[in-house]
Amino acid sequence: MAHKYTDYKDIDQEQLQKDIDAIKGTLGPVTQEDFDHLLKLERWGRSFTFSGFLIILLLNIYEVTGLLFWASAVLGAVLMAFGNVGRWANVTHPILHGAYDKVPNVPHRYTKAGFAKGWRRYIDWLDWIKPDAWAFEHNIMHHYHLGEDDDPDNVEKNLKWLHDSKIPNFFKYAIVYAFSTGWKLLYYAPNTLRILENKDLRKKKLPETRDYELNPFTKNGKSLWLEYVLPYGIVQFVILPFLFYPLGMDAVFNAFIIILLAEVFANMHSFLVIVPNHSAEDIYQFSTPHKTQGEYYLRQIMGSVNYNTGSDFIDFLHGFLNYQIEHHIFPDRSHFFYQQSQPIIKDICKKHNLEYRQESVFKRILMTFDLMIGKTKVLRIDGI
Repeated sequence: MAHKYTDYKDIDQEQLQKDIDAIKGTLGPVTQEDFDHLLKLERWGRSFTFSGFLIILLLNIYEVTGLLFWASAVLGAVLMAFGNVGRWANVTHPILHGAYDKVPNVPHRYTKAGFAKGWRRYIDWLDWIKPDAWAFEHNIMHHYHLGEDDDPDNVEKNLKWLHDSKIPNFFKYAIVYAFSTGWKLLYYAPNTLRILENKDLRKKKLPETRDYELNPFTKNGKSLWLEYVLPYGIVQFVILPFLFYPLGMDAVFNAFIIILLAEVFANMHSFLVIVPNHSAEDIYQFSTPHKTQGEYYLRQIMGSVNYNTGSDFIDFLHGFLNYQIEHHIFPDRSHFFYQQSQPIIKDICKKHNLEYRQESVFKRILMTFDLMIGKTKVLRIDGI
């Protein structure tokens, strides 16, 4: 018989808040140790990226062909993909939450106010996504509206069109698999722009926009292309391949193919570790905003799932998104803090008879696929 957990309305939210808030005192403030941990993760990510480019260079210098070329090309693309995802999940993510802002004497470029601002976007985090747009979409709208209609990452709501389509499930799964290969460009770029524009429209008390405009001759579409698509697209798929021009046009073409393959792998990797965190038939969603800090904590636990955790390297490959419960409870703390706080959070959940979900990311992605095609539904609590 499945274990019966305490009902939502029967949880002592005030005591839950006290128990969780006490963790801050137990583990203390952010320190140089947290920052050193970040720098290690950053070095690992850079090493993966440079290793991938080194493979491209060696393949062209030695004019490798045939099966050895493609085996090496896939390896290089995988390494570059690890670097790409690592840059986003292990470095950009906590910094844009302000996780290291209070480290004594931390360099400005590692603070929320300095990271990826202006021209530093090209050094710190160049992707299809504009940093300030993602920070608002993710840090504010997602974290503080988790599982609500205002959550921009509400998978069930976003894919209602697929649920309602009359095509066989086989084709629905095929659409989801294909979408995962380019979801940063297809979803995150236009969606973060839309959410950021809605913020400005709300300030002006104007109707919000619900549609993406891909046409570059519209205001929204022009911003999408000039500020999101072209900066990354030109650097990644034009400038970087042409760095190999001294070795000939074949080298440029080989580099382009491997970089494009790395982009596909990076999209699939990030999709794997990001999307299942709040998307499955055992995850709760909510129809009203939270009213207290205790209720906020409760919803982060009931609306999130962790993956298997372990060494720094295992956590790195998961983008530290395997600590999603800890991250949603304390969004502005370091990855090192999440490793330390996990056993405490588990004990608190046990004390309050709350389910602490933690399973393999591969099991969770399959559950997410079922939700995305409409085969399953998320859990809801009446009136909450």
